Amino acid sequence: MLLSGADILVKTLIEQGCDTVFGYPGGQILNVYDSLYTHQDQINHILTAHEQGAAHAADGYARTTGKVGVVISTSGPGATNLVTGIATAYLDSIPMVAICGNVPTTQIGTDSFQELDITGVTLPITKHNYFVGSVEQLADTIREAFVLAKSGRPGPVLIDVPKDVQIAKCEYVPQPPAKPTSPQAAKDIRIEEAAKLINAAKRPYIYFGGGVIAASAQEEMLALANKIDAPVGCSMMGLSGIPTDHPRFLGMQGMHGHYASSMSMHNADLIISLGVRFNDRVTGNRAKFATNAKIVHIDVDGSELCKTVHATCGLRGDVKLTLQKLLPMLEEGQKPEWISQVNAFRKEETDYQDNRDGLTPRNALLTLNRHLGSNTAVATDVGQHQMWSAQHLFFRTPRRFVSSGGLGTMGFGLGAAIGAAFGTGERSVLVTGDGSFGMCLNELATAASYNIPVVVLIMNNGVLGMVRQWQTLFYNKHYSNTVLNRKTDFSALARAFGADGEAVSTVQELDAALTRAFKQEGPYVVDCRIDKDEFVLPMLPPGGSMDNIIVRIGD
Repeated sequence: MLLSGADILVKTLIEQGCDTVFGYPGGQILNVYDSLYTHQDQINHILTAHEQGAAHAADGYARTTGKVGVVISTSGPGATNLVTGIATAYLDSIPMVAICGNVPTTQIGTDSFQELDITGVTLPITKHNYFVGSVEQLADTIREAFVLAKSGRPGPVLIDVPKDVQIAKCEYVPQPPAKPTSPQAAKDIRIEEAAKLINAAKRPYIYFGGGVIAASAQEEMLALANKIDAPVGCSMMGLSGIPTDHPRFLGMQGMHGHYASSMSMHNADLIISLGVRFNDRVTGNRAKFATNAKIVHIDVDGSELCKTVHATCGLRGDVKLTLQKLLPMLEEGQKPEWISQVNAFRKEETDYQDNRDGLTPRNALLTLNRHLGSNTAVATDVGQHQMWSAQHLFFRTPRRFVSSGGLGTMGFGLGAAIGAAFGTGERSVLVTGDGSFGMCLNELATAASYNIPVVVLIMNNGVLGMVRQWQTLFYNKHYSNTVLNRKTDFSALARAFGADGEAVSTVQELDAALTRAFKQEGPYVVDCRIDKDEFVLPMLPPGGSMDNIIVRIGD
């Protein structure tokens, strides 16, 4: 079958099981867009307001489905507008394929209009990237990119396709969908070492991240917890991995994590870490991090083992397969003294809980919980609202918390919520702040134009809340450029985009607004007014450890 490169590109995407792509056209990718028009009955293209929004939408689609998200852009500024979205996916290990057009190969290196070395730009933030020099390479390059994006530790891959390669023709031979490389368990000798450490532990704590979700290892992890009588905590990327109300689950650990989860990790004698990193938000002062604990670390990416903290036993391998081999080697038993101590931490956490009346952040999110379905995906932007969401939202289904962890990308949320809605086929929710929402509100045009059911809950405090919190605690209340003082009427803005919305200032008004929002066919914006001096607690101070965790203002 003799086809143009553009047709080969689109047919190969369809061949690989891609049903939805996100993007924005331009001169050097027009041939691909012409082919997308021809094949619109087989593949759905969502036109976003900005390429960054398209990248975040592909990311949200990938997070909620486990499939490869695909984003398409033209050359030059179109390609560079993808960079933040690609970096976000890279630092959170999200499978994505970014396809960029470029000037013809004869013009490469001549500084022609909108020419850019996007492969060079994105080299540090992709698993791999490709410059396709001939049409004969194109189909196999796309197939290889899909394999690489999903294999081992997932991540983004970029393909740069010059315009003359899109125009040139060659034979296209369809292939079955490419499969990721087969996962492997860790070495037997390492599994045996881990089993000895676990069997000897008196106070084990299981700490998991996004790697457990990617490997679908939740069942094995909970079997481990039940067998050795261990509490379970997670990183932010692990949220929604197991139901929030699971009796062994203590919630997110770390700088703004749940008190019981963080303190249990701090007092454990063995930390069993599964598909998760030990970044600075987890450890605080690494010299004082879990000083009495040995660490068993299982991760598919061997570079994470002993990268920031010393692992007594590091196991490189697929989490699910490694746990399946580990479980039969473990001794079953109860640890009543340890569980009693963990329950004491739970009780302390309850004592520190914010039980004020009124429209506090906690009450706002508890109200939202009552409207969420069991399959509803919740995206966030980055800031105080993100941490409040991580602390208080209730999840029942894996892959339903969609948030930028590693890069911390303000402006991630609305594009991601749009992608999540297409991924789940259901209504999604965005919890955002007025600062973050200002960076991505242009994608309301996308949500309204496609009538996408997205509920946007803006935690509007008129300031850049997380930065202001730091300024309050550590910078003598020098509020340098964190008071926004913007006059934006978000509900009027929503109507201008073709959506709907309203402002609320009480819990009762919020509940009524969310009832209306969740009945709306398209997007609905709820402008939730909260106080500018609300804090995210607990909090580790800069350079601090669990010994000086802040649980109340004045501590």
